[in-house]
Formats: sequence, C-alpha cells, structure tokens
Amino acid sequence: MTDSADSPSFRLAYVPGVTPAKWARTWQERLPDVPLVLLQTAPAEAPAMLREGTADAAFVRLPVDRTVFSAIPLYTETTVVVVPKDHVITAADEVTLDDLADEVVVHPLDDVLDWERLPGEPAFERPATTADAIELVAANIGVLVVPQSLARLHHRRDLTYRTLVDAPQSGVALAWPQDATTDLVEDFIGIVRGRTVNSTRGRDRQPSAEPKAERPKPRTGGAPRKAGSGGAARGRAGGAKGGGGRRGTGGRPRRRS
Repeated sequence: MTDSADSPSFRLAYVPGVTPAKWARTWQERLPDVPLVLLQTAPAEAPAMLREGTADAAFVRLPVDRTVFSAIPLYTETTVVVVPKDHVITAADEVTLDDLADEVVVHPLDDVLDWERLPGEPAFERPATTADAIELVAANIGVLVVPQSLARLHHRRDLTYRTLVDAPQSGVALAWPQDATTDLVEDFIGIVRGRTVNSTRGRDRQPSAEPKAERPKPRTGGAPRKAGSGGAARGRAGGAKGGGGRRGTGGRPRRRS
C-alpha cells in the first residue's frame, strides 16, 4: 500500500505460528526503498484487515473466502497434542485420536483446526486464546491439540508434544484481495514463489546491467586484406629469385653439367 506518492510501503499481516523472516529479508534485499511493515494478527482478524485495506497481503490459515481473496497455499502443518512432560502419552512418538478418548481436551476459542467431532472429554470452559489453553495444560487441567508451529511458539520447559496422526491439519497460505493485486503484491508473490530477481514472470526492480561491448564481426567478402596478399606476393617473389645453383627455398640442388 502507498502512504504517499513519495513514500510507498508494503503492509504484510501474519497469523501466529507463521514466521515471515526469510521472505522479509529477501524483500529488503530486492526493494530496499520500500519498507515492509509486519503486522501480527489473530487468525480470525486477518480477512478483515485485507478487506479494510489495513494490510496489502497476509499469511493466513485456510480456508479463506475465494470469492473475495486470491490465495497461494504454501504448506500444511503437522498436528500435535501438547501435554505435561510426565504425561503417559510421552511414552509414544505418535498417538491417535483414540488415545485421547479419556483425556480432557482443552478447546480454545481461537482454535484453527476444522473439527467434525472434538476428541476426548470437553473442558469445563473454553479459554479465549491458545496461550490461555497452554496455561491450563501446564496446570494439568487437560491436553491441547494444535498445529506444530503453535506448540513451538508457546513452548514451555514443563510441556512437550507428540504427533497426532489422524487429526485435522491446518494449511497456511498467502492471501490478498482479488481486486487489489498491485505491483507490490506481485513483487511479494514472486518472492514467496522463489522467483529470481530477473524472472520474466515478476517485475525486475534492479537496475539493468551495462550492455556488453560487441565484438567486431569477421569480414565476409570484399577485397583481400593487404597483409595476406603482400605475404603471398613475397612468397612468389622469393620462389622466382631462386637462381644460381639452387631453386627457390625447399628445392633440390641442380647438377653441374
């Protein structure tokens, strides 16, 4: 988005669990004159930021409304269950939803997983955020099912997690309004897709290289070069002068009569 004609900037929203650092570094290298403003937001608020123009693009969790937004799916996260370190579940490397049947499963209001049916036993109340749910798990009130990036984001020394093999998964995508695909959005799409700076599919904002000096083309046709013709003439002249007892250079000596 452009704050003014002389001071453009690009505002990128991202949800918890997404780390935009690598893309931000590439942006700074390629477009140092355009500040990249990073805005962390809750998953439920990201679409509103795009609609209202508060952000030009956003890393969001799928699904998104494809009638309003364009989206490029980036990856799908592993789902894990967060438990205290001394929990019986830690005896296995992977667990299933059936393994949670007798567990109290904390279900925060900002849950990003699309459940058909929640596993285990419901907690007494739903905490407002995943951070609040982590505190309940640490207090041995229940377990929590989240994408792996959120388990890492809210890491605590007294908690750990295990892969939940048959749970719903969360996909992450880059999204932007369909009617606001600006040049800067195209630039960022190119970065996320891994295009090189000189890619023909993206806009190249780097200064063009100095044109290489052309080599002189070899002459075709026309009069023979003087140096060549002079050398040949001298060769013929040398052969004609070979008098006395020898022919020209390289010939056999004559017999005396």
